[in-house]
Amino acid sequence: MPVLRALSKVAKQALLTPACGCQSLTVAIRNISFSPRQVTSGSDASFHSVSFSETDHPKVLITGGLGQLGVGLAKLLRKRFGKNNVILSDIRKPPSNVFHSGPFIYSDILDYKNLREIVVNNRITWLVHYSALLSAVGESNVALARAVNITGLHNILDIAAEHGLRLFVPSTIGAFGPTSPRNPTPDLCVQRPRTIYGVSKVHAELMGEYYHHRYGLDFRCLRYPGIISADSQPGGGTTDYAVQIFHDAVKNGKFECNLKPDTRLPMMYIDDCLRATLEVMEAPTETLSMRTYNINAMSFTPEELANEVQKQLPDLQVTYEIDSVRQAIADSWPMNFDDSNARNDWGWKHDYDLPELVQTMLNFIGSDSRIAQAN
Repeated sequence: MPVLRALSKVAKQALLTPACGCQSLTVAIRNISFSPRQVTSGSDASFHSVSFSETDHPKVLITGGLGQLGVGLAKLLRKRFGKNNVILSDIRKPPSNVFHSGPFIYSDILDYKNLREIVVNNRITWLVHYSALLSAVGESNVALARAVNITGLHNILDIAAEHGLRLFVPSTIGAFGPTSPRNPTPDLCVQRPRTIYGVSKVHAELMGEYYHHRYGLDFRCLRYPGIISADSQPGGGTTDYAVQIFHDAVKNGKFECNLKPDTRLPMMYIDDCLRATLEVMEAPTETLSMRTYNINAMSFTPEELANEVQKQLPDLQVTYEIDSVRQAIADSWPMNFDDSNARNDWGWKHDYDLPELVQTMLNFIGSDSRIAQAN
């Protein structure tokens, strides 16, 4: 390709140039870029690097790694690929247990040069991009959400294409809007979300698919339902009530829900979510009929969840104080996901339904609470 020929020519000149020519060589190399940001010629729009298939295991970088999903995914991937092959990154200082569990590095997705250096220096082959501001938080700071969720994504896409990475970017139930079919919601339909979070996720889906077709980027995306995890506190999402209820039920036996009792949304236990992410990343390319898939496990309302929790904790008192912003968001989202394409293409199958979810969450949070009380 012309870029490679130019680089080869510069390198050859460097070998023939005395030491006094070092500064001009530095300038020449710095100005030669191998990135979708500057490549416009069709002949230069193909990106190749050492792919993960040429090594024993992929080398994985997870951005936004201290969020709800990053730590759990790192744990799963380290068991499969080895501790040192999975690097967590974030702009926050990690807690001690995370820092000592495996490689951690500072990474700001808005710093293109920093990201590029991390990918090159660590020979990254898989990139899992979890950095994002969630729905409710995004509505309170649209400018920051736009920067993190859109500008940050552009940096990730360019670096992934430049270095031939396999890229995973999660999407969400929030990528749909009030004009979308809600029960069930198929993979392909009208979306048109009404939150900056949802808009940014539709943008991510379309940009990823564009880079796949334009540059050959191995882009993979799952639309997550509401994710329920005992490992982390709620992080500003509309479905947070489905996590908070367990903490409040165990701690004080009272829970105030900020959504209406009949608000139905698709949900999933975190173990199913993380396994689905690994499975779609490992799926052979020829099995993927699309690049963005719905995945689902169950759908329930706050009232149905409370009733299931009360089977285990009969004294739990539930009241409702509706948050108008979160309720409006939830009312525009799917009630149930059609994930038949994921099940047919790469064999997706969930393990946790509502009873198993409730029992697992109460066991986990209850044991933590008893340990805290003993201490």
